[in-house]
Amino acid sequence: MRTSGGLEVAEIFRQHGPAYRESHRLSRNALRVMRAIEICRTAVLGGHKDQCDHCGHLEISYNSCRNRHCPKCQTLRKEKWIEARCEDLLPIPYFHVVFTLPSELNPLVSMNRKALYDLLFRSVSETLTELANDPKHLGAGIGGIGILHTWGQNLMDHPHIHCIVTGGGLSSDKGRWVSCRNGFFIPVRVMSALFKGKFLDLLKRCFQSDALVFPDRIRHLKQSEDFERFRSQLYHKKWVVYCKPPFDGVKGALQYLGRYTHRIAISNNRILNIRNGDVSFLWRDYADNNRQKTMTLKASEFIRRFLLHVLPSRYVRIRHFGLLANRKRKDTIALCRKILGNAKTETQQNHRKETWQEQLFRICGIDVTLCPVCQKGRMRMMALLLPYRCNSP
Repeated sequence: MRTSGGLEVAEIFRQHGPAYRESHRLSRNALRVMRAIEICRTAVLGGHKDQCDHCGHLEISYNSCRNRHCPKCQTLRKEKWIEARCEDLLPIPYFHVVFTLPSELNPLVSMNRKALYDLLFRSVSETLTELANDPKHLGAGIGGIGILHTWGQNLMDHPHIHCIVTGGGLSSDKGRWVSCRNGFFIPVRVMSALFKGKFLDLLKRCFQSDALVFPDRIRHLKQSEDFERFRSQLYHKKWVVYCKPPFDGVKGALQYLGRYTHRIAISNNRILNIRNGDVSFLWRDYADNNRQKTMTLKASEFIRRFLLHVLPSRYVRIRHFGLLANRKRKDTIALCRKILGNAKTETQQNHRKETWQEQLFRICGIDVTLCPVCQKGRMRMMALLLPYRCNSP
């Protein structure tokens, strides 16, 4: 497999971001994201100088931006989140379910991201919990985690939600655990139909409450007759719902979480070239037997596509529902464990706050204090490097 050779989204922004900002009107949030990625792990943010106590090797490390859209700032955050979720996992199978919006909705979604992402989350959680509670399917209250993704491999709009769902749930009287029959969850045809109906009904209510905006190319949808015609046509579209067979218990669920939780639009290792105003990157063409291909875009188009996936400020893209809802998760999980005969014993915790280096080593097995040259000594901080302001945009 080809690799990027160290090329990064940050370098694309540094080379071509100024021209893009001059020629496009960007939101304050998008500008903030671009700036954070550009200066991540550079002298602008400051850092520290370390020296090996064995061989004397000197090394400068710059601070990270910690922006959630930055390809370089997600690893430790992802691992810490997964570690916390380990406490919630039950000794049961888990299913992977994906709900995708039809592409015809993309222009409307791009102009109303927060409102329609909220509708998507609500439609998905209500579809899963309602069908699971139906005795025809499971007859129990399930739990799940929904993770919003907005991109496809080509970086274009592709709003969808990945869910990890318990393969069973609590009975209505909360006295017993009801397992899925023969490792089968709910028919995707049934989920798709209910998901479609719920989303389009909520979309109509959203329109009636004047919660949507219709600028530029979707201006015509502001008229109620045109909007209703558009909405009615969506009933005849195929709404894709995908359900994967159950994971291999807790281990499989954790592997899934690691792949999907804190991903951003594109990782740096997919970028192949930044040359003559073009950006080339690897992508998988799912319409062509999942083949890996190379796509080349003008830098301005690459930046445009990347910024399509900047989330609204403070938007929560990982949500819990049902048994795993935040308000009642601790008590509900304890009840489920008791019923399943998997009660956890309390262990004495060490309340000393770990450093990020200790966390990284414990969770990821990466020891950043070990000298990269002699592999014997320890890197000791010699001096702090203060951040500085520069005149670049």
